[in-house]
Amino acid sequence: MLDAHARGLPSRPGTWPLLQRWSLWLPPLIAAFYPFLLDAFHLRVKADGAVTPGSALLLLAMFVVPALGLYLACRADGREPGAIRARRLALLLVATPTLYCFVGVNLYMLGSPVADAWFWTPAWLLVALCASLVTPRASAGHTASASSPALRVAHGSAGLLVTLFVGFHLFNHLFSLAGEESHARLMDWGRQFYRAPVVEALLVAALLFQVVSGLRLAWQWSARGGDFQRLFQLASGVFLAVFILGHLNAVFVFARTWAGIETDWAFATGAPTGLIMDPWSIRLLPHYALGVFFILAHLVSGLRVVLLAHDVAQATANRIWWFGAAGAALVSLAIMLGMTGTRLA
Repeated sequence: MLDAHARGLPSRPGTWPLLQRWSLWLPPLIAAFYPFLLDAFHLRVKADGAVTPGSALLLLAMFVVPALGLYLACRADGREPGAIRARRLALLLVATPTLYCFVGVNLYMLGSPVADAWFWTPAWLLVALCASLVTPRASAGHTASASSPALRVAHGSAGLLVTLFVGFHLFNHLFSLAGEESHARLMDWGRQFYRAPVVEALLVAALLFQVVSGLRLAWQWSARGGDFQRLFQLASGVFLAVFILGHLNAVFVFARTWAGIETDWAFATGAPTGLIMDPWSIRLLPHYALGVFFILAHLVSGLRVVLLAHDVAQATANRIWWFGAAGAALVSLAIMLGMTGTRLA
């Protein structure tokens, strides 16, 4: 059985008035101070010379930020203009780790003389101020209608090519647990296919279509809300849209065009310093980890929708979703262990 929002029923009465202003300014306020978690982690791990319980808590706090975004999105119940805006701001908070990487790469290419945080934090504080002062109003002709079936089908169909590439890409990264050489050999073999001009062009086109169609779907469905799994699907989609744009920008614009360097193992892991000890590259750790987790869990979320559409019991579909999300977390953990130096032999 679908949730009340998906069936078009009204949301719980009286929920939004309890939220009001704080649910509008809190997501951008949290996002504004995300860089200082990274800085605090680096200072602690540099002083200790390794990851200690104290620095591990700071590392965990980086992942709490997008989790808070998902929590606040679930709390912003209702279809009033204020609730919709609060929900969308919360979904954007989920994308904070990957958005910060995207901003950082572009500021570096622009030769920004100031630290990334001093651009990022004032911008988000301004968003928080505007969100707290401007009263949300319904736009003319605003409706909380669901997205068109054709767009959803196109989004899923284009995702097949992307899924093939991502499946190999993640399998390739798992090989880092066997050593950099094993990872490089498998990557060189795979590049014979996905770096062929026609295949690469089709892949980039499919990725860009996923970004555009995914953001359109997220915008439409965020006006309706939904249960936890539905909002997770939206949150992971927003994260992945920014992640894909950032990844394409890092590979094609920064590495190949601006810097003229190879996107190999050293590029991905911030060699020679590594992801953990480098003050800039530490931002890549939650960026990569959440990217792997969200892309696999997003696929499982899509499977859940298909199961519900084929009259599978909601309890069964949710159980499959939880198992899939747990599997996504394990794959993400394994890949990050490999990227930070863990080896099986």
